[in-house]
Amino acid sequence: MLKVGIIGATGYAGAELYRLLLNHKNIEITAISSQSFEGNDISEIYPSLNTSKVAVLTNSDEVINKCDCIFAALPHGLSEPIAKKCDETGKVLIDLGADFRLIDEAEFEKWYGLPFKEKELHQKNKSLYCLPEINRNDIKNVNIIGNPGCYPTSIALGLMPALKNKLVCTETIIIDSKSGVTGAGRGLSQNTHYPDTNEAFSAYKAGLHRHTPEIEQTLSLLYGEKINVTFVPHLLPVNRGILSTIYCKTNVSLDEIYNAYCDFYKHEKFVRIMSEGAYANIKNVRMSNFCDISLHKDEHTSTLIITSAIDNMVKGAAGQAIQNMNIRFGFDEDEGISAYAPAF
Repeated sequence: MLKVGIIGATGYAGAELYRLLLNHKNIEITAISSQSFEGNDISEIYPSLNTSKVAVLTNSDEVINKCDCIFAALPHGLSEPIAKKCDETGKVLIDLGADFRLIDEAEFEKWYGLPFKEKELHQKNKSLYCLPEINRNDIKNVNIIGNPGCYPTSIALGLMPALKNKLVCTETIIIDSKSGVTGAGRGLSQNTHYPDTNEAFSAYKAGLHRHTPEIEQTLSLLYGEKINVTFVPHLLPVNRGILSTIYCKTNVSLDEIYNAYCDFYKHEKFVRIMSEGAYANIKNVRMSNFCDISLHKDEHTSTLIITSAIDNMVKGAAGQAIQNMNIRFGFDEDEGISAYAPAF
């Protein structure tokens, strides 16, 4: 049994990791930590997680000492010191934060206000940004894995076949994404306060969101040339889910595009291409690791309309992190994360 631990287990992503890992047959949850709730049982914070498994929250050093694979579910800037300790002791770290998502240090400093603290850990032989559907074959060679952000996951999966097959014009890609409130994290803020969120729907950080460089980095690597996008996120008055609607100019027929998408993802367990005329819906991926993609074309303006739906807490965070762990350690890729969305 692989000994697994979670640092930051009481944030939304950390708690979701704990919930999903409880059902994984190849691992043992050996230690979990929380700076704010050290000494408490996790069920005191999340009563639904009342279990006989390891549940008392400790500190990050104990997690590193006791575990072989460590998940860090922390704000940006906090994972690099943990990664260094893991590197020195031969442990695997899967970082759900932003510290290992960007290749370029100047870009990271521009968007996050910090330089790389442990520059040697950002070398190719040390760490890897891993969206499984893109670079699963490289993940077995590194011990520090950067888990993609939720918005970039929905967008990259939505655009990957179009970019790889050169089916769209890349000069004017517009991305309209909507996220549930859990994407903002467990900390309190005015814009996620219930009276401000309930029965509301608004854009935020238009053209300024920190996921923009990650989106552009991923799409540029897929296409082989630099791609810039217009990215506008919105806050939905729901707990979970991301719906990204992507607009691209194309001269290719919808039938050809649809066939290309079906062929591209035919061996992927977690990407589902909707039937022609159907629409991706966050309800149909809720609590699951699936990404649903629907395709439409506005013939009047020669615009391809790609809609991608994921659960931001699962495929956009904890589920994808477990998927990366499964690949890294040679488990079945869907172990622990094979559940479908509830029917209603």
